[in-house]
Amino acid sequence: MVVIVLCVLAAAAYGTSDFAAGLASRRATAGLVTASQELVTLPLTVLAVVAFQGHGPNATALAWGAVSGLGTAVGTLSLYHGLSVARMSTVATLSAVLAAAIPLVVGVLLGDHLTLGSGIGIALAVPAIALISWEPEAQARRASRAGLLYGSLAGMGFALLFVALDRAGTRAGAWPLVPDQLVALLLFLPFTRRGLTGFKRPSRSTLMLTCCAGGLGAIGNLLFLAASGRGELAIIAVVSSLYPAATVVLARVFLAERWTRTQATGLLTSLAAVVLVSLR
Repeated sequence: MVVIVLCVLAAAAYGTSDFAAGLASRRATAGLVTASQELVTLPLTVLAVVAFQGHGPNATALAWGAVSGLGTAVGTLSLYHGLSVARMSTVATLSAVLAAAIPLVVGVLLGDHLTLGSGIGIALAVPAIALISWEPEAQARRASRAGLLYGSLAGMGFALLFVALDRAGTRAGAWPLVPDQLVALLLFLPFTRRGLTGFKRPSRSTLMLTCCAGGLGAIGNLLFLAASGRGELAIIAVVSSLYPAATVVLARVFLAERWTRTQATGLLTSLAAVVLVSLR
């Protein structure tokens, strides 16, 4: 049960981070949003290492942390760019579903054992993610090919993040998050510089939103890492990938966006999935 709670909290952190970043991206460039996120993420990572040192760093954990950084960079950059140039429904749905499905397959291949309840819950969770993320055709943007490309890249990036953090384990505490952030930062820099060219000074609210996005993203990674030491990748990745639910709920509360029947069905299905996965 503790594992499921950690995964649900991770999903809430990821989804709230996406919501904050989405609002900020309406007011500033993706480069500025990324740069502001890192200003918060890096200090939080240092604090996490101080608080959760485990048995100290080791080469294997740090190497997997570096691999997760590659996933962080590819997933984030592809998601942000995809949402700006392609159909939001395609990008959001593909990224979330692949972020769940790929680690699920990897987990099963590595020997994860699922109970009947967990198996049914996972079978419900994957389509629930798609239903939550899907938007009506009238709200879709453009360039379906671009949506498929960037949605797939984002999903594979986040899947790599999940698998790598799981392989890093918790024996080294939060140390794997250090190379994760360093690699991500190095890959972010060229895009950040390009995005910062000619920008106007952002408002305080925009900076606050981007800082919140970065902080919540870091917290989500820490919660996922903590869950990986207690449970199986197949379950952890799928439940954590329900993060679009948090984004949709926040959009309803703060932006008065209406849910479609498809999204409402997805939200109810995701709740049922979490309950079933929790049954051992």
